[in-house]
Amino acid sequence: MRTIGVDLAAGVPGTALAEIEWSSGGARLTRLEVGVDDAAIVASVGADGWLGLDCPLGWPDAFVDFVQAHHARTVPVAGEVDGGAEWRRGLVYRRTDVVVRDRIGRWPLSVSTDRLGVTALRGAGLLRRLAEAGFPVDRAAEGRLFEVYPGGTLRIWGFDTTRYRVDAARRAALLAVLQQRSPWFDARPFAALAVASADAFDAVIAALATRAAAAGRFVRPEPADLEVARREGWVALPDGDFEDLAR
Repeated sequence: MRTIGVDLAAGVPGTALAEIEWSSGGARLTRLEVGVDDAAIVASVGADGWLGLDCPLGWPDAFVDFVQAHHARTVPVAGEVDGGAEWRRGLVYRRTDVVVRDRIGRWPLSVSTDRLGVTALRGAGLLRRLAEAGFPVDRAAEGRLFEVYPGGTLRIWGFDTTRYRVDAARRAALLAVLQQRSPWFDARPFAALAVASADAFDAVIAALATRAAAAGRFVRPEPADLEVARREGWVALPDGDFEDLAR
């Protein structure tokens, strides 16, 4: 099995890709690059790759409906749009974001109200390119494509994520703990890059999270949420121990 993790950014310079090859009882990081364009991501999956994207795969249904209504000048009357936090919540967060918050105790970034939306625009184009190349694109985690969340994944697996995105020393310490817990995972050829670049580090975690998702070890959408997930996307947060990945 090959799992590819992509820490997608709005532009090529901040985009990183990691590839892990899995064999019986072990795994090896075979590729780690920063500055990856869409064509390289599409080419990486080939006929057998499983792809995890650290990027929202869609927008909240309520947000899409509201923007369409606003554009058509058919928004609800002012009394129904009270501007309060509770009224906005459905526009700000997807159904999967609510599930993420329930599991890790914090809200992920909002694709509709944060700069993350710019990355999601690139992601939408990437999904089209993947589909045109014959890769099965399903936003609800029903195929070989998964929306992953490296920071949330690390928390689920019990790692200390304090300042790891902004501090190379913290990434070095985190990588050391990760390697202690996974003697079956050989990341040594690219350890320096993973420590030097937060984007590269997250790409590695994305590739590990993709392994869990490919093995079916994640919380799937409830039947009532499935159609929504096919439009909004679904975060494949692992359900199980980190140490189980090699099995």
